[in-house]
Amino acid sequence: MSDIIFPSQRPSRTKIVATVGPACDSESALTQLMLCGVTVFRLNMAHGSGTEDAQRRLDLIRSAAEKLGRPIGVLADLAGPKMRLGEIDGGAYNCDPKRPIRFVRGERTDAPHTFTTTYEPLIDDLNINDNVMLADGTVTLRVVDKSPDAVTCAVVQGGVVRSRQGVNLPGVNLSIKTLQPHDIVHAKWAVGAGIDFLGLSFVRSAEDIHELREILADTVHRNTGLFGDIPHIIAKIEKQEAVENIEEITDAANGVMVARGDLGVELDIARIATVQKMIIDTCRRKLKPVIVATQMLESMHSHTIPTRAEATDVANAIIDGADATMLSGETAVGAYAVEAVRMMNRIAEETEKFILRKGWYKQDGVNRGLKIRETGWSNKNKTENEIEDENKIIVGKLPVTYAICSAAVGLAEAINAKRILIASRSGVSVMGLSNLRSSVQIIGTSHNPRILNRMNLYWGVIPVLNAPNDPRESLKEIVEVGKKTGRFERGDRLVLVSTMGPTSENHNIIYAHVVD
Repeated sequence: MSDIIFPSQRPSRTKIVATVGPACDSESALTQLMLCGVTVFRLNMAHGSGTEDAQRRLDLIRSAAEKLGRPIGVLADLAGPKMRLGEIDGGAYNCDPKRPIRFVRGERTDAPHTFTTTYEPLIDDLNINDNVMLADGTVTLRVVDKSPDAVTCAVVQGGVVRSRQGVNLPGVNLSIKTLQPHDIVHAKWAVGAGIDFLGLSFVRSAEDIHELREILADTVHRNTGLFGDIPHIIAKIEKQEAVENIEEITDAANGVMVARGDLGVELDIARIATVQKMIIDTCRRKLKPVIVATQMLESMHSHTIPTRAEATDVANAIIDGADATMLSGETAVGAYAVEAVRMMNRIAEETEKFILRKGWYKQDGVNRGLKIRETGWSNKNKTENEIEDENKIIVGKLPVTYAICSAAVGLAEAINAKRILIASRSGVSVMGLSNLRSSVQIIGTSHNPRILNRMNLYWGVIPVLNAPNDPRESLKEIVEVGKKTGRFERGDRLVLVSTMGPTSENHNIIYAHVVD
């Protein structure tokens, strides 16, 4: 167990996801971001040269993590059916409310005031009065006429658009599938490469999740020698349909991302804050990790400090209960990638001090930790019976594991423990402990590196590799290493959770330990 490495200082309990791009495309740059607080790296499969570029970056991440001696999660983000404008003559066009715009079929057109898109069924899917949003929602069009090969749109909100910019169709039922052929290729690569998480873009229903999971499982089944454990699926919530189906989608997925970029275009932007809170509450209730993403520290593309509003946005996501916050262009192409990670970590630490001191995540009564926050956002206007039914969802899914976790947290806080140490074969119990948002930080241990990588998405968890032996012995060895390295001192109180059973989650031993 000499390979056990404890952090040199307390990291933020909220995890940080950072997107890899030209600004951090080297092993030394990735190492620096890890040291500043990144626990999961995101590979955007919509950019670069596909799997070849992604594999190169994955190799850099794994090499840097191995040299640091710490587990790191990797999220491969599938592109989905992204719609973009075709090439515009001159590269840009000023959409004027006085001048209608037409969309026609094909890859390119020279006709004046006319666009094409990469989305072939566009004209078939649009109807009169549907809205078309361009350039991240800064330009709004409304369909006023339709023919078999074209639609005509009035410009509701004008502005300049450029070639290859994004197109959104809020409220339009798309005929195209969520999983595109290139996504399936990338998903199969992810299985063989040992990717920890797969982000599924533009999810609309739980069926999208089931379809991807079947593809992943079939890939393992057909190819001996591949990882037997498929990547965990993170559902990206970007469509109105996804918000409407959030309960079923969260049940089907392993985790959720509040992808506010496209979501902020698909929905009325005034709703984004409340929808974010609703999604986070749903994930907390269903024991699923949740990431908040997009424009969190946007100004740090070109500035060394964020705006006050951005700092507040990150803090509010943490107060809402997010497991992780994500940086996109800030680390992928920004001039101050390291500073952005440091700033996000600083904001998280300050926010966590506040919420833990205030006890906002604590519950009263016998069922402490098992109940949803009864005064929380998601329970407003609900009857007592409806709240009780939702509480039963939590307890009913993993009644023994979650009860053990709740008891461990209660014991740890009662004796003012320094850490909770939990040995887990699957990581489920660690996720249960994380969901309780204890003031006592958690050390999650496993002999499976992939389980440890996934723990990097769980709030408040420090993943530590153990030996594949008796869980109780592994915990004792971790305590001994902690003593030798000065992480644990004589008199420190620890709460240890382990199992005597043969199955993955028979956590039936909790004991308090005083370091001698």
